[in-house]
Amino acid sequence: MKRLFQFVLMLLFSASLSAADAPQRLLVVAQDGTGDYTSIQEAIYAIRDYTPVPVTVFIKNGVYREKLIIPSWKCDITLRGESVENTIITYDDYAGKMLVYFGAMIEKMGTFRSHTLLVAGHRITLENLTIENTAGRVGQAVALHTEGDGIVVRNCRLKGNQDTVFTGDEKSRVYFENCYIEGTTDFIFGPATCWFEGCEIHSLQNSYVTAASTPEEHAFGYVFHNCRLTAAEGVNKVYLGRPWRAHAAVTFIGCELGGHIRAEGWENWRNPENEKTARYSEYNCSGEGTSTDKRVNWCRQLSKREAKKYTREKVLNGTWWKDTQENE
Repeated sequence: MKRLFQFVLMLLFSASLSAADAPQRLLVVAQDGTGDYTSIQEAIYAIRDYTPVPVTVFIKNGVYREKLIIPSWKCDITLRGESVENTIITYDDYAGKMLVYFGAMIEKMGTFRSHTLLVAGHRITLENLTIENTAGRVGQAVALHTEGDGIVVRNCRLKGNQDTVFTGDEKSRVYFENCYIEGTTDFIFGPATCWFEGCEIHSLQNSYVTAASTPEEHAFGYVFHNCRLTAAEGVNKVYLGRPWRAHAAVTFIGCELGGHIRAEGWENWRNPENEKTARYSEYNCSGEGTSTDKRVNWCRQLSKREAKKYTREKVLNGTWWKDTQENE
């Protein structure tokens, strides 16, 4: 009987150790102290590097003034807000801002350090969040900067002016679903392969929506599917895009293009040579901004057969984006 009692105690002790050592799958951030952490960055850094199990950071409603980084060694993380309207991550850096070291102004920040949220880790999901850069119309000021692969941005509001969303790293794939993205000039830009599903793309001034820099060897760049392109009052001369790099690839399929979209549709970035290499196309779009007879002659209207090649699975090379959907 004594040995049996000792054996039971040993099992209980072992179980308690296992529970203590098990990775925590849910962390809660709340500014009022009712969660595990009061800041989002604290929660991110608390997650085990290259975590063996996916971790969700649930962020309660609040305005979080944080310049956030999810570094490359923090992977398989979901940041989920309590509500998209009231869970707000905000900052106001911008490209022309001077960086200060030891009290001395040394250099300008530059576009790629102006982010509010930088996602460098792989397999990161952002849900129910407003991510904004409030620097105003002072030049490039990034709200969301992605570098990792397998990134999902679902039901989020991405707000800024010039360069709101930078999809960095030419080997990265990013999936946007049911998002609101606003900006002024080139407010969706970069080399990554991206699919935009059911998003609202809102122009705040007469300028350009996209500035893709797709590598030549990539078959796909940005694909907008069943999206709505809208504009602020008085905005009526917006291009769908211009090529940041010569082989930019952007396609609009089944989208509603508002009357603010220019009849020409696309611009060559003041370089006629780009017309020979840029890959711009449209298929089955509707709305006042849809035009076939006045579009520039170097963009393409896809045939039904050609459009069938544009599926999420093919563009994003797999179905990994499905695995991130929240279980109801």
